[in-house]
Amino acid sequence: MLMNIHSLEWDQQLIKFFDVEKVLLPEIRSSAEVYGTLVDGPLKGLPISGVLGDQQAALVGQLCFNKGQAKNTYGTGCFLLYNTGADIVQSDSGLLTTVAYKLGKDSPTVYALEGSVAIAGAAIRWLRDNLAIINSSEESESLAASVTDTAGCYFVPAFTGLFCPHWQPDARGTICGLSTVTTKAHITRAALEAVCFQTREILDAMNKDSGIPLTSLQVDGGMTQNSLLMQLQADLVGIPVVRPSMPETTALGAAMAAGHCIGVWSLKPEDLTAITTDVFTPHITETDRDARFHCWNEAVKRSMHWETSANHSASQASWSAVAGGMFTLTTFGLAALAEAMR
Repeated sequence: MLMNIHSLEWDQQLIKFFDVEKVLLPEIRSSAEVYGTLVDGPLKGLPISGVLGDQQAALVGQLCFNKGQAKNTYGTGCFLLYNTGADIVQSDSGLLTTVAYKLGKDSPTVYALEGSVAIAGAAIRWLRDNLAIINSSEESESLAASVTDTAGCYFVPAFTGLFCPHWQPDARGTICGLSTVTTKAHITRAALEAVCFQTREILDAMNKDSGIPLTSLQVDGGMTQNSLLMQLQADLVGIPVVRPSMPETTALGAAMAAGHCIGVWSLKPEDLTAITTDVFTPHITETDRDARFHCWNEAVKRSMHWETSANHSASQASWSAVAGGMFTLTTFGLAALAEAMR
């Protein structure tokens, strides 16, 4: 948050602005160096040689080493990283510009665009815990698959506002298009589609900012075990969705960086081997896809500016409880501040 992504050093202006003593900050190192060794336990003496943030590690674990590749992690929220190579792309669409990785002290720095969705798997948990529509998260797949569509129902899970690309903290959850034929199956399917629509919003922003449209989307995280969700995602973004057989790509990416550093294996393109995947391809027409996305955008508009001063205190606890959301918003603010002070 205080690092200058151009120089890869602590930003003097930000340090001064936030009144932080530079002596308290650690040395900034690359993603793959020997930082020290374990001093105790059964692995005593083993070098610590890979350090990556969780989303950056997933990017490496998904082998997204080429400019124009992207991955999406589906968990409580969604986190998309798009590899922009050596280019620092400043977003005009509400995305964050970040360092993806630097696999060695003398290796080139690779950058990325990042976008986050506040509520993904959390919407399914809400259906289970708050509405008792389902008994388990796994049940959402079979229930949603029991109907062929949402019967015109659109669910915007803006429980704590909307993140990228809208950045609207005053938005609130909305279910539109309810009718006499709507059942819990339709609402559950709409909740799954909401994850996909929010992902499309970020992918559209990334395509616009980067100028290199994605040709496929790598996916990981707990929600990717839901095959219906993955098919809906392919349908609603219009490109293949690729799910690896190894779901723990974050841990894999950190291990790959560590092993690369000490010569256990190589991450050079010519040395990489293909990984086993499931590929979900789009099954709907572009006309259908765009019509449904238009309805989603109409539902999003209706969720906007719902929070007012009159009911602010009633939902203040809910907003402040989402630590991840506040972290994302703070990061976005710092990035904007750093750019303005550059």
